[in-house]
Amino acid sequence: MDDRTGTTLHTGLLLSTTAVVAWLSGLPMLFPSLGPSAFVLAMFQDSDATSPRRVLGGHAIGVVAGLAAYHLLAPGLAMTATTAPGSLAGLRLAASGVVATTLTAGGMLATDTRHPPACATTLIVSLGLLSTVLEGALIVLAVAVLLAAHRLLLATERLGARYGERLRS
Repeated sequence: MDDRTGTTLHTGLLLSTTAVVAWLSGLPMLFPSLGPSAFVLAMFQDSDATSPRRVLGGHAIGVVAGLAAYHLLAPGLAMTATTAPGSLAGLRLAASGVVATTLTAGGMLATDTRHPPACATTLIVSLGLLSTVLEGALIVLAVAVLLAAHRLLLATERLGARYGERLRS
């Protein structure tokens, strides 16, 4: 199979796992930063960039930084509604997003858990979209499900390749 087709299908299958969990449970287990994470996992399958430590660690740092910034600077607000130009509410949300992203970048660099999609996760949390501790835990759980699905897909692909070689021999 062509690498582009394989990467495309791998990405879709990975995201399907959390989509099915979200659908069956009604929990927010499908959110924007999972898409880029699924693509990174599919594109760079066995690289250092896809190590569970980096992927899960980066998102966990993003969640913690997002929760801290949101609850410190913008509790009760959400980017789902338009704020008035120059308003204090808009400033608080903007500051929450900037502080969270800065903390996430610094945290990932300090712990060697660089995973760029985690910067989207921290914005999701810090802008009030998934800003409770429970929702933060669900974000980390969804990333763990994505990683487990990735490992399972890789194992299945390798098993299929080995089995195919035996049949051709």
